[in-house]
This record gives sequence, structure tokens and C-alpha cells, in this order.
Amino acid sequence: MVFSSLSFIFVFLPAFLALYYCVPSKNKNTLLLLGSLVFYSMGEPFYLFLILASIPVNYLLGLGISKYKKGRAERLFLFVVALIFDFGLLLFFKYTNFFIENINLLLRACGLNRQIFTLNITLPLGISFYTFQIVSYIIDVYRGKTEAEKSFVNIGVYICMFPQLIAGPIVIYSDISEALKERTVSIRNIDSGLKTFIIGLGYKVIIANRIGTLWNEVCTIGYESISTPLAWMGAAAYAMQLYFDFCGYSVMAIGLGEMLGFKMPDNFRFPYMARSVTDFWRRWHITLGAWFKEYVYIPLGGNRKGKKRAMCNLFIVWFLVGFWHGAAWNFILWGVFIFVLLAIEKNWTLRFLNAGNIFAKILSHLYILLYIGVSWVIFAITDFSELGVYLSKMFPLFAGANKISLNDFWRLLETYAPLLTAGIIFSTDYPKRLWEKLRGSILELIALLIIFWYSVYLLSVGVNNPFLYFRF
Repeated sequence: MVFSSLSFIFVFLPAFLALYYCVPSKNKNTLLLLGSLVFYSMGEPFYLFLILASIPVNYLLGLGISKYKKGRAERLFLFVVALIFDFGLLLFFKYTNFFIENINLLLRACGLNRQIFTLNITLPLGISFYTFQIVSYIIDVYRGKTEAEKSFVNIGVYICMFPQLIAGPIVIYSDISEALKERTVSIRNIDSGLKTFIIGLGYKVIIANRIGTLWNEVCTIGYESISTPLAWMGAAAYAMQLYFDFCGYSVMAIGLGEMLGFKMPDNFRFPYMARSVTDFWRRWHITLGAWFKEYVYIPLGGNRKGKKRAMCNLFIVWFLVGFWHGAAWNFILWGVFIFVLLAIEKNWTLRFLNAGNIFAKILSHLYILLYIGVSWVIFAITDFSELGVYLSKMFPLFAGANKISLNDFWRLLETYAPLLTAGIIFSTDYPKRLWEKLRGSILELIALLIIFWYSVYLLSVGVNNPFLYFRF
């Protein structure tokens, strides 16, 4: 089940909230745990057992690690067992077939006819996100940064709370540990959370879902047949779809969390307004970046051991970030591509990109637009031969081609110009500034009603409603 579905909006959510607000405070976590398990089972019933196994295993291992404060060997053993269990499940379900396929390619390259059969397994929903949450909890308990949670129900809520179970934001246990034990849900929380949820729903349904059809049309035409302008417009459409899809889902999650009495961390901060790749990744999927910084980059030594070691650590982080996003080589290429740009910025160009003069501002924004187009195309197209074709359409002069016909471009632009314009406007912080001025007014209420019921209308008529980050 996804937040942007009629069954969630009109069945699950109102029924759950009605119960949640009626039960005593001491029973809210139990209800939230049961409701989250029901929510997950309605979308992925077969893999519910993974979460049901992860909760008691990590609960007991966390208590064990905390118990053996003076027994270094015992603590380390339990810590390693926890990491093997949690990452082992993620590696098995997400990467087993990837490794098998590449072993088969290697065997064929060596002239061997023996092949290993791939497994008939699918990726469990949200496993990449809730695994990172579990692991951050185990690491923090091992470090002594936080005490192990003694309530089985509380640790279950932390692991599988439905607002952020499927796609984050990735919440660190220490950030919500107090709220897990005691929280207040006021009318103000409900009002603010509902408004936030509606804004996220609008991002997802009104912009992301509809502009995604432009990218689908480009793919349907075939990369060999598109012109250079259409290739760039298609890349822009995918970039907007991905942003409003994931950002919208994160905003909805934050709103739902607020309605339940939790403060979820922001996950996006207008990344397309960035002026460098460094700044972009401080604004995009913020909780993932914070996770890798805290649990990978800093433990590796960060930038404390010299420039060469810092670059090596940065490479490891971005290799893993790419691999985390998907079991395909294009994701690794995407991560390495970002690493190269970050390395260039940190060593040479960042000072110029951040300069205050008008020339630097214009050039830096153009640079980011170029980066956005190329990086998301690498991210979107898993087949390297098709990726090469698409990039050759984007850069025909470098590829020895020169198809600049505008016929297909103008045909699709006529249809999608309003959506592209809306995507550009809402990628900036200007609508947020205007919204702050409208807060509490009748115009805010009217705007929210329009966003909500137009989103419901689009869902009711069967508008395309994918969620891209389910496959990551």
C-alpha cells in the first residue's frame, strides 16, 4: 500500500487515526506497531515474516550488547552477529541474483559452459530503508551512544512505523527515543501534519505521476529515434518525476509522523537550487547522506588522515551509495560519477562555484542543470548500450551525430509545457515563501482543498501512480 492510494487515504488512515486518538497513551505504541504490520502486509504480505523476525532478533541483540559493557569480546560477537543478520538479509534479497548473473558472465568469458541458476526472489518493500535504521540502532548501542531499548513494542515501532517504513526518511533511534516513551498529540499537531501530508500528496500525484508519462513516452519512442532537444526534455521530466515522487512521499511521511506525535527529519531542501554537486547532496535525500557520513565516512577516518585518505574514503562512500540504490552496474557508475565530480570540486572548483559574483552564480546553476540531466539518465537506464545511445542523443557533437530536429520536441512540449513549468517553479523555494505568507488564511484552506480533491480525482480516474523508490 502506498500513501497516494485511495485505499490508504479513505480506509486505512482514517480508521487507524480514529483508533489511535481514542486509545490511552500507554497503548498507542502497541496500536502503532500492529497498524504498521497491517499496513506492510497490505502491500507485501509474503515478506512480512522478515520484519517479524527482525524485531525480536535486534531487540535481543541490542539488549545483549548493552548488557556486556565490560565484556569486549562478547559485545563484539553480538555486534557482528547483528550486522551479519541485518545486512545478510539485505544482501540476499537485493543482490543475490546480481552476483549470480555476473558470475555467469565471467564463466562465459572464460569459455566455461557451466551456469548458475538465478533465484526466484523479489525485493521486499522498504528493506533498504528499515535495514539502515536497524543497523544505526545496533551501532549506536555498541558505541554506547544510546541505551538499548528495553521495551519490545518500542523497538518494534522504531523499526516498522508505517509513515517511514517503505521509503524513509531514515530516522536515527536517538532522535525519536523520547517520543517513543512519551509524546503529546495536539490539535495543532494534527492540523499541521494533515496540511503537510496534503502538500506531499500534491507533489506526488499532481506533478510526479503526470510528468512521469513524458519520460514514459520518450522511452516508448525509443532512444534511437529521439532528437537531442527531446532527449534533454526527457531527462528533465525524469529528474522532476524522481524529485517530486520521492520528496512528495517524504513530505507525506513527515506529515503523518506529526499527526502521530513524532517529529521526522527533513529529507529534501530544494536540491535543484544547489550551485555545486557538494551542495546538491546536502539537500537531496538528507537522511541517507547523514547515515553514510555518520556510519561509514567518519569511521573510515573522514578527512582527518590527509587528502589522499579522504578521497579514498569518499570513493568508498559513493561506491556504496550507488550500490545501495540498486543491484545493477549503472547505479555503481552513477555513484562513481558523483564521486568524480565531488573530488574535482573539493580539490579545485568549489571555491569558484560558491563565489558571490553574478558570473559564478549563472555558471554554477548551468553546471548543476548539466549534472542533473546526465546523472539521472545514468540512474534511470540500467542497460549500458541503451545508456550510451541516450547520452549520444544528449551530446550529439561528441558522439559524431547531429540530430537536432525539433518536430518531436515541439509535439510533446505542447502537451507537457504546463507540467514542466510547474515542476520548475515548485523545485524552487519561492512557492514555500508564498505559502508561509498564506498560512492560517482562508486562501491556504482553499488551496489545500483544491490540492487534495484534485489529487483524489486523478487517483480515481486511474492516473499513472508508480513509486520509483520502491525498487531501491
